[in-house]
Amino acid sequence: MDVQEAIRSRRSIGKVKPDPVDRALIEEILEAGIWAPNHAHTEPWRFWVMTGEGRGLLGRGYAEVALAEAVDQLSDEEAEKLRDANMKKAFRAPAVIAVAVSPSEKAVVPEIEEYAAAHAAVHNMLLTAHALGLGAIWRTGAPTYHPKMREAFGLAGKEELVGFIYLGYPEPLPLKAVRKPFAEKTIWVTE
Repeated sequence: MDVQEAIRSRRSIGKVKPDPVDRALIEEILEAGIWAPNHAHTEPWRFWVMTGEGRGLLGRGYAEVALAEAVDQLSDEEAEKLRDANMKKAFRAPAVIAVAVSPSEKAVVPEIEEYAAAHAAVHNMLLTAHALGLGAIWRTGAPTYHPKMREAFGLAGKEELVGFIYLGYPEPLPLKAVRKPFAEKTIWVTE
């Protein structure tokens, strides 16, 4: 698959089969991630590959965030239901890769550029997953950035999660997308 085809045909695939993803394919995806552009060669990314029961790491993070954010005092039974419902979120795909940014202390590199590099790594990984015939979705949301999730992954200092890539073999879905022409979003400056 050439790069233009991959860019135009890649879609977020949230529903995947439970079949395990071959480790060699995951390693290929990780390899693509580390080739993302990054200012001053800081390589500001970290990855956690979670498969099988290892996805419980993410599930526990989701559960701890949900319990911390619960508005009302919960009974033991309510807390257990909330915990279970949130644990299940981590098991929606047979493999999940957590991606964090680990900003460099180099003064020449603005922190925002470290985030851009980590996001570029995620994009490389999504395109590679698609080219390998896998379905993937980049999940984020408020729980991703919650202190309890940072704690679950042992993040320190300025490290932050930038999202979770859920991977699996796609369920057959008709996928179509429409984009506004670039001309509607582009200003040409020639003088």
